[in-house]
Amino acid sequence: MIPEAKQPAVTRAMREAFSAEKYDDIQLLTAGMSSALVFRIVVRGNPFLLRVITRDDAMGNPTRQYACMQAAAEVGIAPRIRYASVEDRVMISDFIEPQPFPDDLALRLAPVIRRLHGLPPFPKVVDYFAVIDGFIRKFCDAKIVPESRTEKLFLHYAELAKIYRMNGPDLVASHNDLKPQNILFDGEHLWLVDWEAAFLNDRYLDLAVVANFFVQNEAQEQEYLCAYFGEPASDYRLARFCLMRQTCSIAYATCFLSLAAAAGQSIAPKASVPDFDDFHRRIVSGEIDLMNAHAKAQYGMVHLTRALENMETTRLAEAMAFVAGSSAAAN
Repeated sequence: MIPEAKQPAVTRAMREAFSAEKYDDIQLLTAGMSSALVFRIVVRGNPFLLRVITRDDAMGNPTRQYACMQAAAEVGIAPRIRYASVEDRVMISDFIEPQPFPDDLALRLAPVIRRLHGLPPFPKVVDYFAVIDGFIRKFCDAKIVPESRTEKLFLHYAELAKIYRMNGPDLVASHNDLKPQNILFDGEHLWLVDWEAAFLNDRYLDLAVVANFFVQNEAQEQEYLCAYFGEPASDYRLARFCLMRQTCSIAYATCFLSLAAAAGQSIAPKASVPDFDDFHRRIVSGEIDLMNAHAKAQYGMVHLTRALENMETTRLAEAMAFVAGSSAAAN
């Protein structure tokens, strides 16, 4: 189950962490889209999580991953690290036995995100808007959907990105991948896991990703942001959040449709598209697995449809005008 080349490293980890030569049981965990191999191991009757990093690019840098997770663990929002080796790219942490999410997850999670964002700044790996620019170029080059369908959207996004950047991003220590699989509830506490994508980023990205899954209307949005900021969100904050949600939809649309097309999945731009909130609810419940190419295509279309709809709303237009007319000091 563990690649042969990684077995000596895992043996070293077992000795260092537990003074043990082997585990009692091992189970591969397949939820999520991490490139790492993740296992539930049992040592002397107690469960732990074993993570073996397989990628060797900047996003797979164990130095950054371990440092970010350790900082989060020290403030009680990530599981305790029992062993970590940058050289071997192996980590062992406490295993959180997940329980069903509470109905008020967004409100409970908001102060956890705030605690994360209050950590000392993480390393800056990439510029998020530059990443989206790359997604869009790849998407357009592949001609995944007719250009007439997205030309206006991407021109609109270019103006949005210019306005957002003009006031300067609010850079904080960010997780950047707070999908349901990376949020665990043990019955009392919430934990954030899989720190592979953690780096310095705009605070509204984490907030927007969570909102996709757990915030369904403007009233819930205001409660959620109030729980995060500790006070009602100002018009400026609401506007920035609105722009980031649109940015996320464009990022997810171009990324997931490109991934689906690369996997050989046909894209039917005129086919009926699932409801945005219902599709996210089904991801939360585990009914939909985004490792599946068809699910990736559907998810891309869900976000593309939402982005196209948002582009025509008064709210997005007003948010762009408000941020454009404001200064960074307003935040």
